[in-house]
Amino acid sequence: MASARSSFYFVPLLVLLLLSLYSSASAAAAASSSSKPSSRSGTAGNATDTARLRPGKELLKYRRIRALLKKLNKPSLKTIQSPDGDLIDCVPFHLQPAFDHPEFKGQKLLDPPERPKNYTVTAAGGGSNRAGEVVAQAWHATGEECPEGTVAIRRTTEKDLLRASSLRRYGRKPASRGVRRDSTSSGHEHAVGYVNSEKYYGAKASVNVWSPRIGDPSEFSLSQIWVISGSFGNDLNTIEAGWQVSPELYGDSNPRFFTYWTTDAYQETGCYNHNCRGFVQTTNKIAIGAAITPESVYNGRQFDITLMLWKDPKHGHWWLQLGSGLVVGYWPSYLFTHLARHANMVQFGGEVVNTRPAGSHTATQMGSGHFPSEGFDHAAYFRNLQVVDWDNNLIPAVNLKLLADHPGCYGIQGGSNGYWGSYFYYGGPGRNVKCP
Repeated sequence: MASARSSFYFVPLLVLLLLSLYSSASAAAAASSSSKPSSRSGTAGNATDTARLRPGKELLKYRRIRALLKKLNKPSLKTIQSPDGDLIDCVPFHLQPAFDHPEFKGQKLLDPPERPKNYTVTAAGGGSNRAGEVVAQAWHATGEECPEGTVAIRRTTEKDLLRASSLRRYGRKPASRGVRRDSTSSGHEHAVGYVNSEKYYGAKASVNVWSPRIGDPSEFSLSQIWVISGSFGNDLNTIEAGWQVSPELYGDSNPRFFTYWTTDAYQETGCYNHNCRGFVQTTNKIAIGAAITPESVYNGRQFDITLMLWKDPKHGHWWLQLGSGLVVGYWPSYLFTHLARHANMVQFGGEVVNTRPAGSHTATQMGSGHFPSEGFDHAAYFRNLQVVDWDNNLIPAVNLKLLADHPGCYGIQGGSNGYWGSYFYYGGPGRNVKCP
Protein backbone atom coordinates (compact mmCIF):
# COMPACT_ATOMS: atom_id res chain seq x y z
CA MET A 1 0.00 0.00 0.00
CA ALA A 2 2.82 2.33 0.86
CA SER A 3 4.44 1.52 -2.49
CA ALA A 4 1.25 2.46 -4.36
CA ARG A 5 1.04 5.86 -2.63
CA SER A 6 4.68 6.57 -3.50
CA SER A 7 3.99 5.87 -7.21
CA PHE A 8 0.85 8.02 -7.08
CA TYR A 9 2.79 11.09 -6.01
CA PHE A 10 5.81 10.46 -8.20
CA VAL A 11 3.98 10.26 -11.56
CA PRO A 12 2.31 13.72 -11.38
CA LEU A 13 5.57 15.34 -10.32
CA LEU A 14 7.36 13.75 -13.25
CA VAL A 15 4.68 14.97 -15.69
CA LEU A 16 4.91 18.50 -14.32
CA LEU A 17 8.69 18.49 -14.68
CA LEU A 18 8.49 17.30 -18.32
CA LEU A 19 5.86 19.95 -19.17
CA SER A 20 8.06 22.67 -17.65
CA LEU A 21 11.09 21.60 -19.69
CA TYR A 22 8.98 21.49 -22.90
CA SER A 23 7.63 25.01 -22.31
CA SER A 24 11.13 26.44 -21.78
CA ALA A 25 12.42 24.79 -24.96
CA SER A 26 9.47 26.13 -26.98
CA ALA A 27 9.99 29.64 -25.68
CA ALA A 28 13.70 29.53 -26.52
CA ALA A 29 12.97 28.29 -30.04
CA ALA A 30 10.42 31.05 -30.58
CA ALA A 31 12.85 33.68 -29.36
CA SER A 32 15.58 32.28 -31.60
CA SER A 33 13.36 32.28 -34.69
CA SER A 34 12.18 35.84 -34.04
CA SER A 35 15.73 37.14 -33.72
CA LYS A 36 17.00 35.58 -36.99
CA PRO A 37 15.99 36.02 -40.64
CA SER A 38 13.90 33.21 -42.02
CA SER A 39 15.99 30.36 -43.43
CA ARG A 40 13.44 30.01 -46.20
CA SER A 41 14.41 33.22 -47.96
CA GLY A 42 17.37 35.52 -47.37
CA THR A 43 15.65 38.12 -49.62
CA ALA A 44 12.60 38.13 -47.39
CA GLY A 45 14.83 38.71 -44.40
CA ASN A 46 16.57 41.67 -46.09
CA ALA A 47 13.22 43.16 -47.06
CA THR A 48 12.12 42.93 -43.45
CA ASP A 49 15.30 44.70 -42.32
CA THR A 50 14.79 47.43 -44.97
CA ALA A 51 11.20 47.89 -43.85
CA ARG A 52 12.46 48.38 -40.31
CA LEU A 53 15.02 50.99 -41.42
CA ARG A 54 12.81 53.00 -43.76
CA PRO A 55 10.40 54.35 -41.14
CA GLY A 56 13.39 55.60 -39.14
CA LYS A 57 14.78 57.55 -42.10
CA GLU A 58 11.37 58.94 -42.94
CA LEU A 59 10.83 59.89 -39.33
CA LEU A 60 14.16 61.75 -39.26
CA LYS A 61 13.26 63.65 -42.45
CA TYR A 62 9.82 64.42 -41.04
CA ARG A 63 11.39 65.82 -37.86
CA ARG A 64 13.76 67.97 -39.91
CA ILE A 65 10.86 69.28 -41.98
CA ARG A 66 8.81 70.09 -38.88
CA ALA A 67 11.77 71.89 -37.30
CA LEU A 68 12.40 73.94 -40.46
CA LEU A 69 8.71 74.84 -40.78
CA LYS A 70 8.71 76.01 -37.16
CA LYS A 71 11.80 78.13 -37.85
CA LEU A 72 10.44 79.71 -41.04
CA ASN A 73 6.76 80.20 -40.18
CA LYS A 74 6.32 82.72 -37.40
CA PRO A 75 3.22 83.26 -35.22
CA SER A 76 0.60 85.32 -37.05
CA LEU A 77 -2.34 87.47 -36.03
CA LYS A 78 -4.28 86.55 -39.17
CA THR A 79 -4.00 84.20 -42.16
CA ILE A 80 -5.39 84.95 -45.62
CA GLN A 81 -6.22 82.10 -48.03
CA SER A 82 -5.18 83.18 -51.54
CA PRO A 83 -7.19 81.93 -54.56
CA ASP A 84 -4.02 80.33 -55.94
CA GLY A 85 -3.59 78.17 -52.83
CA ASP A 86 -1.03 80.30 -50.97
CA LEU A 87 -1.45 81.07 -47.30
CA ILE A 88 -0.47 84.64 -46.40
CA ASP A 89 0.38 85.06 -42.72
CA CYS A 90 0.09 88.49 -41.09
CA VAL A 91 3.12 88.33 -38.80
CA PRO A 92 3.86 91.02 -36.19
CA PHE A 93 6.74 93.13 -37.49
CA HIS A 94 9.10 92.19 -34.64
CA LEU A 95 8.51 88.42 -35.10
CA GLN A 96 9.52 88.15 -38.78
CA PRO A 97 12.54 85.91 -39.59
CA ALA A 98 15.01 88.83 -39.78
CA PHE A 99 14.69 89.24 -36.02
CA ASP A 100 16.33 85.83 -35.53
CA HIS A 101 19.63 87.50 -36.47
CA PRO A 102 21.61 88.45 -33.34
CA GLU A 103 22.49 91.84 -34.85
CA PHE A 104 18.82 92.70 -35.18
CA LYS A 105 17.59 91.88 -31.69
CA GLY A 106 15.64 94.77 -30.20
CA GLN A 107 15.62 96.84 -33.38
CA LYS A 108 12.64 99.07 -34.08
CA LEU A 109 10.77 99.78 -37.28
CA LEU A 110 12.68 102.29 -39.42
CA ASP A 111 11.01 104.91 -41.54
CA PRO A 112 12.01 104.71 -45.21
CA PRO A 113 14.85 107.10 -46.05
CA GLU A 114 14.53 109.94 -48.50
CA ARG A 115 14.28 108.65 -52.05
CA PRO A 116 17.05 109.48 -54.50
CA LYS A 117 16.98 112.91 -56.10
CA ASN A 118 15.39 113.11 -59.55
CA TYR A 119 13.08 110.26 -58.64
CA THR A 120 10.03 110.27 -60.91
CA VAL A 121 7.33 107.81 -61.91
CA THR A 122 7.74 106.82 -65.57
CA ALA A 123 4.76 105.79 -67.70
CA ALA A 124 4.60 102.27 -69.08
CA GLY A 125 4.48 101.67 -72.80
CA GLY A 126 5.53 105.18 -73.77
CA GLY A 127 2.04 106.45 -73.04
CA SER A 128 0.39 103.54 -74.86
CA ASN A 129 -2.89 102.28 -73.43
CA ARG A 130 -1.63 98.77 -74.21
CA ALA A 131 0.73 98.88 -71.22
CA GLY A 132 0.26 99.50 -67.53
CA GLU A 133 2.02 99.16 -64.20
CA VAL A 134 0.99 96.44 -61.78
CA VAL A 135 1.67 95.94 -58.07
CA ALA A 136 -1.20 93.53 -57.44
CA GLN A 137 -0.76 89.98 -56.15
CA ALA A 138 -3.13 87.01 -56.34
CA TRP A 139 -4.05 87.18 -52.65
CA HIS A 140 -5.32 90.76 -53.07
CA ALA A 141 -8.36 89.30 -54.89
CA THR A 142 -9.76 88.25 -51.50
CA GLY A 143 -10.21 91.91 -50.51
CA GLU A 144 -8.56 91.11 -47.18
CA GLU A 145 -5.61 92.99 -45.72
CA CYS A 146 -3.03 92.38 -43.05
CA PRO A 147 -3.48 94.59 -39.95
CA GLU A 148 -1.22 97.56 -39.30
CA GLY A 149 1.87 96.56 -37.36
CA THR A 150 2.18 93.27 -39.23
CA VAL A 151 3.97 92.18 -42.40
CA ALA A 152 2.48 89.88 -45.07
CA ILE A 153 4.55 86.69 -45.43
CA ARG A 154 3.84 83.72 -47.70
CA ARG A 155 3.71 80.59 -45.55
CA THR A 156 6.17 77.79 -46.30
CA THR A 157 4.37 74.43 -46.41
CA GLU A 158 5.42 70.82 -46.00
CA LYS A 159 4.85 70.35 -49.74
CA ASP A 160 7.34 73.16 -50.45
CA LEU A 161 10.01 71.36 -48.44
CA LEU A 162 9.25 67.94 -49.90
CA ARG A 163 9.85 69.37 -53.42
CA ALA A 164 13.25 70.76 -52.42
CA SER A 165 16.32 68.96 -53.73
CA SER A 166 18.05 69.67 -50.39
CA LEU A 167 16.58 70.62 -47.01
CA ARG A 168 19.93 72.03 -45.91
CA ARG A 169 20.01 74.43 -48.87
CA TYR A 170 16.28 75.08 -49.03
CA GLY A 171 15.51 78.55 -50.39
CA ARG A 172 19.02 79.13 -51.74
CA LYS A 173 20.47 79.21 -55.22
CA PRO A 174 23.01 76.52 -56.20
CA ALA A 175 26.44 77.13 -54.72
CA SER A 176 28.18 76.75 -58.09
CA ARG A 177 26.04 79.44 -59.65
CA GLY A 178 27.69 82.29 -61.52
CA VAL A 179 26.33 85.77 -62.11
CA ARG A 180 27.31 86.93 -65.57
CA ARG A 181 29.54 86.30 -68.58
CA ASP A 182 31.90 83.87 -66.82
CA SER A 183 29.00 81.69 -65.66
CA THR A 184 28.07 79.70 -68.74
CA SER A 185 29.56 76.45 -67.45
CA SER A 186 27.40 76.45 -64.31
CA GLY A 187 24.15 75.69 -66.13
CA HIS A 188 22.87 79.26 -65.67
CA GLU A 189 22.38 81.34 -68.82
CA HIS A 190 21.83 85.08 -69.06
CA ALA A 191 20.73 87.89 -71.33
CA VAL A 192 21.63 91.08 -69.48
CA GLY A 193 22.51 94.73 -69.70
CA TYR A 194 25.12 95.92 -67.18
CA VAL A 195 27.23 98.88 -66.08
CA ASN A 196 30.49 98.54 -64.18
CA SER A 197 32.50 101.73 -64.63
CA GLU A 198 31.54 103.63 -61.45
CA LYS A 199 30.60 103.25 -57.79
CA TYR A 200 26.86 102.63 -57.55
CA TYR A 201 24.42 103.24 -54.71
CA GLY A 202 21.25 101.89 -56.26
CA ALA A 203 19.31 101.10 -59.43
CA LYS A 204 15.83 101.45 -60.89
CA ALA A 205 14.02 99.93 -63.89
CA SER A 206 10.65 98.64 -65.07
CA VAL A 207 10.21 95.11 -66.44
CA ASN A 208 7.13 93.50 -67.96
CA VAL A 209 5.78 90.35 -66.32
CA TRP A 210 5.34 87.01 -68.12
CA SER A 211 4.91 83.34 -67.22
CA PRO A 212 7.59 81.61 -69.30
CA ARG A 213 7.29 77.86 -69.80
CA ILE A 214 9.67 75.80 -67.64
CA GLY A 215 11.07 72.70 -69.35
CA ASP A 216 12.03 70.78 -66.21
CA PRO A 217 10.66 71.20 -62.65
CA SER A 218 14.17 71.71 -61.26
CA GLU A 219 14.79 74.72 -63.53
CA PHE A 220 13.65 78.33 -63.20
CA SER A 221 13.34 81.48 -65.28
CA LEU A 222 13.67 84.95 -63.76
CA SER A 223 13.97 88.62 -64.64
CA GLN A 224 15.61 90.89 -62.10
CA ILE A 225 17.99 93.65 -61.06
CA TRP A 226 21.33 92.63 -59.53
CA VAL A 227 23.30 95.10 -57.39
CA ILE A 228 26.78 93.60 -57.10
CA SER A 229 30.05 94.22 -55.26
CA GLY A 230 33.28 92.33 -54.70
CA SER A 231 35.10 90.05 -57.08
CA PHE A 232 33.50 87.11 -58.84
CA GLY A 233 35.23 84.79 -56.39
CA ASN A 234 33.92 83.65 -53.03
CA ASP A 235 33.57 87.19 -51.67
CA LEU A 236 30.83 88.24 -54.09
CA ASN A 237 28.02 90.33 -52.51
CA THR A 238 24.67 90.73 -54.29
CA ILE A 239 21.18 91.97 -53.62
CA GLU A 240 18.54 90.98 -56.16
CA ALA A 241 14.86 91.61 -56.83
CA GLY A 242 12.43 90.85 -59.64
CA TRP A 243 9.95 88.22 -60.78
CA GLN A 244 10.55 84.50 -61.08
CA VAL A 245 8.86 81.27 -62.21
CA SER A 246 10.19 78.31 -60.20
CA PRO A 247 8.07 75.14 -59.89
CA GLU A 248 10.49 73.60 -57.38
CA LEU A 249 10.43 76.57 -55.04
CA TYR A 250 6.75 77.55 -55.31
CA GLY A 251 4.95 74.51 -56.71
CA ASP A 252 3.42 76.20 -59.77
CA SER A 253 4.19 78.19 -62.92
CA ASN A 254 3.02 81.61 -61.75
CA PRO A 255 5.39 84.61 -61.89
CA ARG A 256 6.26 85.63 -58.34
CA PHE A 257 7.83 88.70 -56.80
CA PHE A 258 11.09 87.70 -55.12
CA THR A 259 14.21 88.95 -53.39
CA TYR A 260 17.64 87.40 -52.89
CA TRP A 261 20.98 88.22 -51.24
CA THR A 262 24.39 86.64 -50.67
CA THR A 263 27.77 87.72 -49.30
CA ASP A 264 29.87 84.72 -50.37
CA ALA A 265 28.92 83.98 -53.99
CA TYR A 266 25.92 81.83 -53.05
CA GLN A 267 27.96 79.43 -50.90
CA GLU A 268 26.56 79.50 -47.36
CA THR A 269 24.97 82.94 -46.88
CA GLY A 270 21.75 84.46 -48.17
CA CYS A 271 18.46 83.14 -49.47
CA TYR A 272 15.29 83.85 -51.37
CA ASN A 273 12.61 85.97 -49.73
CA HIS A 274 12.21 85.18 -46.00
CA ASN A 275 13.85 81.76 -46.11
CA CYS A 276 16.62 82.92 -43.77
CA ARG A 277 17.28 85.80 -41.39
CA GLY A 278 18.14 88.68 -43.68
CA PHE A 279 15.66 90.93 -45.48
CA VAL A 280 13.57 93.14 -43.17
CA GLN A 281 10.04 93.66 -44.49
CA THR A 282 8.21 96.84 -43.53
CA THR A 283 4.97 96.62 -45.51
CA ASN A 284 1.72 94.76 -44.91
CA LYS A 285 0.61 95.30 -48.54
CA ILE A 286 2.95 92.93 -50.42
CA ALA A 287 4.01 89.35 -49.69
CA ILE A 288 7.45 88.46 -51.04
CA GLY A 289 7.17 85.16 -52.90
CA ALA A 290 3.49 85.65 -53.74
CA ALA A 291 2.19 85.57 -57.32
CA ILE A 292 2.00 88.75 -59.41
CA THR A 293 -1.18 89.43 -61.35
CA PRO A 294 -2.04 90.21 -64.10
CA GLU A 295 0.59 89.05 -66.59
CA SER A 296 1.48 90.39 -70.02
CA VAL A 297 -0.31 88.91 -73.03
CA TYR A 298 1.45 88.10 -76.31
CA ASN A 299 0.21 90.59 -78.92
CA GLY A 300 -1.97 92.12 -76.21
CA ARG A 301 -1.83 94.31 -73.13
CA GLN A 302 1.51 94.55 -71.33
CA PHE A 303 1.93 94.77 -67.56
CA ASP A 304 5.18 95.73 -65.88
CA ILE A 305 6.54 96.27 -62.40
CA THR A 306 8.93 99.03 -61.38
CA LEU A 307 11.76 98.14 -59.01
CA MET A 308 14.08 100.52 -57.21
CA LEU A 309 16.91 99.60 -54.85
CA TRP A 310 18.92 102.30 -53.12
CA LYS A 311 21.36 102.73 -50.26
CA ASP A 312 20.29 104.89 -47.35
CA PRO A 313 23.04 107.55 -47.02
CA LYS A 314 22.46 107.77 -43.25
CA HIS A 315 22.31 104.15 -42.02
CA GLY A 316 23.76 102.34 -45.03
CA HIS A 317 20.89 99.89 -45.44
CA TRP A 318 19.75 98.86 -48.95
CA TRP A 319 16.06 99.63 -49.44
CA LEU A 320 13.62 98.11 -51.95
CA GLN A 321 10.60 99.82 -53.52
CA LEU A 322 7.98 98.17 -55.74
CA GLY A 323 5.80 100.25 -58.04
CA SER A 324 5.43 103.98 -57.85
CA GLY A 325 5.94 104.33 -54.11
CA LEU A 326 5.42 101.12 -52.12
CA VAL A 327 8.46 100.53 -49.93
CA VAL A 328 8.82 96.79 -49.28
CA GLY A 329 11.69 96.81 -46.77
CA TYR A 330 15.47 96.67 -46.63
CA TRP A 331 18.61 94.55 -46.41
CA PRO A 332 20.52 95.67 -43.27
CA SER A 333 24.06 96.88 -43.91
CA TYR A 334 25.50 94.44 -41.34
CA LEU A 335 24.70 91.53 -43.69
CA PHE A 336 27.39 92.63 -46.16
CA THR A 337 31.10 93.18 -46.56
CA HIS A 338 31.64 94.98 -49.90
CA LEU A 339 28.05 96.19 -50.24
CA ALA A 340 28.32 97.81 -46.84
CA ARG A 341 30.15 100.53 -48.81
CA HIS A 342 28.86 100.56 -52.41
CA ALA A 343 28.31 98.43 -55.51
CA ASN A 344 30.73 98.18 -58.41
CA MET A 345 28.28 96.67 -60.92
CA VAL A 346 24.57 96.81 -61.67
CA GLN A 347 22.88 94.24 -63.92
CA PHE A 348 19.41 94.13 -65.46
CA GLY A 349 18.02 91.15 -67.34
CA GLY A 350 17.00 87.51 -67.48
CA GLU A 351 18.42 84.24 -66.24
CA VAL A 352 17.44 80.60 -66.71
CA VAL A 353 18.74 77.28 -65.44
CA ASN A 354 19.68 74.80 -68.14
CA THR A 355 20.02 71.23 -66.79
CA ARG A 356 20.22 69.86 -70.36
CA PRO A 357 17.38 67.35 -69.98
CA ALA A 358 17.73 64.36 -72.32
CA GLY A 359 21.17 65.66 -73.31
CA SER A 360 19.96 68.71 -75.25
CA HIS A 361 19.45 72.36 -74.37
CA THR A 362 16.46 73.03 -72.14
CA ALA A 363 13.17 74.29 -73.55
CA THR A 364 12.78 76.61 -70.55
CA GLN A 365 11.86 80.05 -71.85
CA MET A 366 13.26 83.42 -70.83
CA GLY A 367 11.01 86.47 -70.65
CA SER A 368 8.04 86.00 -72.99
CA GLY A 369 9.65 83.03 -74.72
CA HIS A 370 10.13 85.12 -77.87
CA PHE A 371 13.25 86.72 -79.28
CA PRO A 372 13.86 90.48 -78.78
CA SER A 373 13.57 91.16 -82.53
CA GLU A 374 9.78 90.78 -82.20
CA GLY A 375 9.62 94.01 -80.16
CA PHE A 376 6.80 95.51 -78.10
CA ASP A 377 3.70 93.38 -77.38
CA HIS A 378 5.74 90.25 -78.10
CA ALA A 379 9.11 90.31 -76.35
CA ALA A 380 10.07 90.95 -72.72
CA TYR A 381 11.67 94.30 -71.94
CA PHE A 382 13.47 96.39 -69.35
CA ARG A 383 12.90 100.14 -69.68
CA ASN A 384 14.03 103.39 -68.04
CA LEU A 385 17.28 101.89 -66.75
CA GLN A 386 18.80 104.13 -64.08
CA VAL A 387 21.44 104.00 -61.35
CA VAL A 388 22.04 105.98 -58.15
CA ASP A 389 25.33 107.88 -57.91
CA TRP A 390 27.50 108.85 -54.92
CA ASP A 391 25.36 111.94 -54.21
CA ASN A 392 22.07 110.00 -54.12
CA ASN A 393 21.09 111.16 -57.60
CA LEU A 394 19.05 108.86 -59.83
CA ILE A 395 20.67 109.14 -63.28
CA PRO A 396 20.46 107.25 -66.62
CA ALA A 397 22.52 104.06 -66.86
CA VAL A 398 25.09 105.24 -69.39
CA ASN A 399 27.66 103.03 -71.11
CA LEU A 400 25.30 100.08 -70.83
CA LYS A 401 26.85 96.85 -72.13
CA LEU A 402 24.62 94.10 -73.51
CA LEU A 403 25.47 90.42 -73.24
CA ALA A 404 23.73 87.16 -74.16
CA ASP A 405 25.55 83.97 -73.13
CA HIS A 406 23.81 81.95 -75.88
CA PRO A 407 22.17 84.33 -78.39
CA GLY A 408 20.71 81.44 -80.38
CA CYS A 409 18.74 80.47 -77.27
CA TYR A 410 18.12 83.84 -75.60
CA GLY A 411 18.91 87.20 -77.18
CA ILE A 412 19.10 90.88 -76.25
CA GLN A 413 18.72 94.13 -78.25
CA GLY A 414 18.90 97.64 -76.81
CA GLY A 415 18.09 101.24 -77.63
CA SER A 416 16.95 104.57 -76.17
CA ASN A 417 14.12 107.05 -76.73
CA GLY A 418 12.32 109.91 -75.01
CA TYR A 419 9.72 107.74 -73.28
CA TRP A 420 11.71 104.70 -72.20
CA GLY A 421 15.15 106.25 -71.81
CA SER A 422 17.69 103.44 -71.96
CA TYR A 423 15.95 100.11 -72.59
CA PHE A 424 16.34 96.65 -74.10
CA TYR A 425 14.28 93.69 -75.25
CA TYR A 426 15.54 90.26 -74.23
CA GLY A 427 14.65 86.56 -73.97
CA GLY A 428 13.88 83.59 -76.15
CA PRO A 429 12.44 80.08 -76.37
CA GLY A 430 15.45 78.04 -75.33
CA ARG A 431 15.83 74.90 -77.43
CA ASN A 432 15.26 75.51 -81.16
CA VAL A 433 17.07 74.86 -84.44
CA LYS A 434 19.71 77.47 -83.51
CA CYS A 435 19.92 76.18 -79.93
CA PRO A 436 20.12 72.37 -80.04
